[in-house]
Amino acid sequence: MSIWIFFKLLGSLALLMFGMKTMSEALQKMAGPQLRHVLGAMTTNRFTGMLTGTLVTASVQSSTATTVMTVSFVNAGLLTLAQAISVIMGANIGTTLTAWIMSAGMSFDITSAVYPAFFLGIILIYQKKYRYIGDFLFGLSFLLLGLGTLRATGTEMHLGQNQALLDFFASFDSTAFSTTLIFLLLGGIMTFCVQSSAAVMAITMILCSSGALPIYQGIALVMGENIGTTITSNLAALSANTQARRAAFSHMFFNFFGVIWILFVFRPFIDLVCGFVGYDVTMTKDSVDINTFMANAAKLSFVLAAFHTCFNVANTSILIWFIPQIEKLVCWIIKPKKVDEEEDFRLHFITAGFMKTPELSVFEAQKEIQSFSDRMQRMFSMVRELLLLSATNTGKKKANQETEFNKLFTRIEKYESISDNMELEIANYLDQVSDAHLSDETKAKIRAMLREISELESIGDACYNMARTISRKYQGKEDHFTEGQYTHLHQMMELTDNSLTLMNQLMSGRKEAYDVNRTLNTEHEINNYRNQLKQQNIIDVNNHEYTYAVGTIYMDLINECEKLGDYVVNVVEARMGTRL
Repeated sequence: MSIWIFFKLLGSLALLMFGMKTMSEALQKMAGPQLRHVLGAMTTNRFTGMLTGTLVTASVQSSTATTVMTVSFVNAGLLTLAQAISVIMGANIGTTLTAWIMSAGMSFDITSAVYPAFFLGIILIYQKKYRYIGDFLFGLSFLLLGLGTLRATGTEMHLGQNQALLDFFASFDSTAFSTTLIFLLLGGIMTFCVQSSAAVMAITMILCSSGALPIYQGIALVMGENIGTTITSNLAALSANTQARRAAFSHMFFNFFGVIWILFVFRPFIDLVCGFVGYDVTMTKDSVDINTFMANAAKLSFVLAAFHTCFNVANTSILIWFIPQIEKLVCWIIKPKKVDEEEDFRLHFITAGFMKTPELSVFEAQKEIQSFSDRMQRMFSMVRELLLLSATNTGKKKANQETEFNKLFTRIEKYESISDNMELEIANYLDQVSDAHLSDETKAKIRAMLREISELESIGDACYNMARTISRKYQGKEDHFTEGQYTHLHQMMELTDNSLTLMNQLMSGRKEAYDVNRTLNTEHEINNYRNQLKQQNIIDVNNHEYTYAVGTIYMDLINECEKLGDYVVNVVEARMGTRL
């Protein structure tokens, strides 16, 4: 084999993989949000979950995208793990559509048809309204061009007449169980190394349709591809959260179980599939003329696609009845990590390495920002509790009170550190996502989300500033606040907490259903109350109700609450996409 043919083979595989990636991303840009809503609404039971997983995966041509969406919903509490497993089963069926597209590309010379598609695609790409359709056409054209080139290269290599290759495959006893296991392992290793089951499937189709690789070994390679692709996702999910690891493990269990039972009925099952397609298993090169043999061998790409579909449909038909048991098994094997929440700096929803779909990565980041927002309200609740503790610094309880006060202040400090880390990690993640080719809507979302995390971190800073002010007063020599001052502080903090509650309602719901006026009214109340207390403070200091130093600390806390309210308004502005 000349070096030119070798590079032609690698280049056609690269075209195939790039085409799959481009086509999948274009489909997600066109239908990403709608697919998420479908996935959330159509998983009422195991059968609708399976059907939804099949349809969504067939639509976006990416089982990874479906799995990522599913895990996101499990983390958000929108789906149970059992529902997620049914969706993943459906995703395994939906992903077999790729094999049918490839078998069509292998069986017919379609390279001439892709050039008009390229021309139409480039016209659509330069029209803003239809550019995602143009991206899809380009991806599909690259995929088909890669398949056509791969097919032509395989023909050019004369694999069916390559005696060395034929002797290599003939050295394996096609009837031996060990041969099936060897090719099964080989398929898994190849998929793990190439990181693309589509590329390995294409190579298998070339080898089989050229007559070089017997069908039984070819199907063993396909079974190995199913294992290899799940090992990749499980390794990627090692650094992810518990639910992501459980979902990835259930995917691997599904495929491993299928391979185990299919090995017991290996030849009868394959003969049945061959019968469906019309492939003659008994035909050999010596028994018929070469043209008849090659015509029969040309059907092998369809045999591989049909086996892939039949295998996943049969496996799902068996396992769908045992989803509760599978759920218990994966929960028993993968237990949640025992991590103190205050020390947990890891993000819960963003799973580095597990995400391969930029459009859906934004959805993950939104869930993470929602968690960030919830955490900031919990931090503010701690500040309110710290103020209560500082008000009871008297009598015999002082020693215990001081220990409790210091412990709570330390927790607030840790929360402030966590908020800094969350802002940086989410920003870095969004920066990586923004490097991909995204829709204008998604780019606008990323800009808004960057502003959201900046303002949320400012809320954390405001909470920490209040905690430090309270601690300084608690540890210092200043007099206590008067009863009236404590009452005013609690009222101001109650208004501020109300604004945080409204913000979190927006972050966790749909912005179309949110009433912005409620946030604006609360902000006006905070501003008016701050102005009222500012005037009253001047009068009280002049009347010697308390010292100037106490009045300064008191107004520092009031002003910090007012700033925090402004940050809340900024977050709401960013999420709503309008200036309030």
